Amino acid sequence: MTSGLSFLIAAKRCEIAELERLALTSALVNATGRLVHGLQRERGLSNLFLASHGERWKAEREEQIHLCTAVQTEVQACFDQLDTEAGPRNGHSARLYSRIAYVLQGLDALPALRARVAAQQLKPAQTTAAYIQLINGLLAVVFESADSAADPDISRRLVALFNFMQGKECAGQERATGSALFASGRADATAQQQLLHLIESQERCLQVFSEFASEAVLLAWRCARQPESLVCLERLRRVLCTTTAGAPLPPELSQTWFDCCTASMDAMKGVEERMSAELVALCKERIASASTELASFEALHLSAPASQGASKSERPGFFDQATSDNSLLDRPMGTGSPGFGQQLDRSILELVQAQSQRLQAMEHELDTVRSSLHERKLIERAKGLLMAHRHLSEEEAHKTMRQMAMNQNRRLIEVAEALLAMAEVLPAPTR
Repeated sequence: MTSGLSFLIAAKRCEIAELERLALTSALVNATGRLVHGLQRERGLSNLFLASHGERWKAEREEQIHLCTAVQTEVQACFDQLDTEAGPRNGHSARLYSRIAYVLQGLDALPALRARVAAQQLKPAQTTAAYIQLINGLLAVVFESADSAADPDISRRLVALFNFMQGKECAGQERATGSALFASGRADATAQQQLLHLIESQERCLQVFSEFASEAVLLAWRCARQPESLVCLERLRRVLCTTTAGAPLPPELSQTWFDCCTASMDAMKGVEERMSAELVALCKERIASASTELASFEALHLSAPASQGASKSERPGFFDQATSDNSLLDRPMGTGSPGFGQQLDRSILELVQAQSQRLQAMEHELDTVRSSLHERKLIERAKGLLMAHRHLSEEEAHKTMRQMAMNQNRRLIEVAEALLAMAEVLPAPTR
């Protein structure tokens, strides 16, 4: 009959395999973050190019496309390293692979989009929407990576990274929208409302990031926020958001706005890279620790035959903890029993109990971390419901939910849950 120690060894090998998968996922998240950053800049330059009717920023845009293409190759290489032939694992893997399949379709369509921008066949708003679709797909890959992590510390860092990247994407959309506004030379009420929504969304994402990031990363983030850049950004935001709709905007500020936003986003990218490096280092640390434990388990397994002479009645019982005031885990490994065989059996029992307690603690912490991701899913679903039934834009749906939460003195997630509970009784959305 297979011993408990054999299953403990098997469990540790599974843990190492999962950590190695997370290490690959972390490398994928790192490359994805760099591609998102490149596409964000490409989007902004494309808007400037289109708003100037192709008279400016052509060379800068073409250079950025070249850089993005190189990073895209790295991302696709990371996709290729994922084991898609290992058979079914869980729903998380299925969702991750579905997201990747969607992103690959977008990356295949990217050259055609770039060609249409170069030919000035699209308006800045259309170009922004197209890039947002692809970038959101890439961010969804990061989201599913965070949702699939089985190690609480790694999961916390992935949740922090995802929310930071999402906040940076809102900053990138703000840069693109503001660039187009300044370059057009005229204020627009719809674009101004979009800017206000993006600013609020950034703050919301950065708040969640602050809850899950490590102290070292939070310190890096505080240091990265240079006062002069913040002052410049706030000044230009006021110009964009307070100018009367239809009134002129100074087109010469488009470059100043773009440079100011870019400086802020580059600072965010530095923090993002620090988080990615921290994540990769943590995966390596966890793998090394688990490998050391596995080696000790295997060494103990080799010693196990020496205890076979002891009868089952002589071995320490599974229920010793229940009949003693002293926990087995509080005593040095192997103490409290007279023979080498019984010492070994007690060592194995203590290992099993320690592993069980560790896994239980990990599961509890994972539930806490994943609650943030679960809430985000519910809020997004509720927004989609409002958008479909009331024909609202995303920012209008979010504003409606926020107002409902304030009026009812409830949390946003509670409003989302109430809306989703009504989904079955609502009539089908009309077109």
